[in-house]
Amino acid sequence: MSARKTLQAKPEEGDKYSVLLPTYNERENLPLIVWLLVKYFEESGYNYEIIVIDDGSPDGTLEVAVQLQNIYGGDKILLRPRPTKLGLGTAYIHGMKHATGNFIFIMDADLSHHPKFIPEFIAKQKEGDYDLVSGTRYRGNGGVYGWDLRRKLISRGANFLTQVLLRPGASDLTGSFRLYKKKVLESLVERCVSKGYVFQMEMIVRARQLNYTVGEVPISFVDRVYGESKLGGNEIVSFVKGLLTLFVTT
Repeated sequence: MSARKTLQAKPEEGDKYSVLLPTYNERENLPLIVWLLVKYFEESGYNYEIIVIDDGSPDGTLEVAVQLQNIYGGDKILLRPRPTKLGLGTAYIHGMKHATGNFIFIMDADLSHHPKFIPEFIAKQKEGDYDLVSGTRYRGNGGVYGWDLRRKLISRGANFLTQVLLRPGASDLTGSFRLYKKKVLESLVERCVSKGYVFQMEMIVRARQLNYTVGEVPISFVDRVYGESKLGGNEIVSFVKGLLTLFVTT
């Protein structure tokens, strides 16, 4: 069995990476994802900050985040909570206002996205000076682990429909593990009108329209260990409606 080749770019002076972590009921997962982020950033030597945007989690996620800030320091862990759930897109906008990095990572806080891939994202971005780098489950040695057949079929079907209707030039549109140049993310968020799971898809479609360059890194997506998935029937219906809207308007 061959080991996965790990790519790492030499840290460049002046570059800083802001990680946006929108959270809702992630009390158990947050300490683990933050520990892993700190580990891989520190080992790689990159300048970074982690911005936690909690939307009024009733499980005490914010209280855990405060403890993590005390452990790792206020310069590395920034808390920018909101009183209630206001959507993923607005969470990114809120986080960007406080981000001091010139690059921004977006990822899930539920351990579905492993921080071990961060050095590969950065190396890929440097390789082609890409405007954004997207994690893909559907190319190279990327994959999905822990999903039942129904969830895999939904994901594959959604991605197939998106490829056929929108021809986006990227292999995984519904994933949410990405690295953006800050100015590019700001430009895309201003133009996106979708909410929920369609938001990530629209970001890639708008990037293509604006001729932004997109790189891809194969990733392993692992289903959440703690907590419940937020994908339900309403989200699937919203996805189909959003896909059709993008097909008509882009």
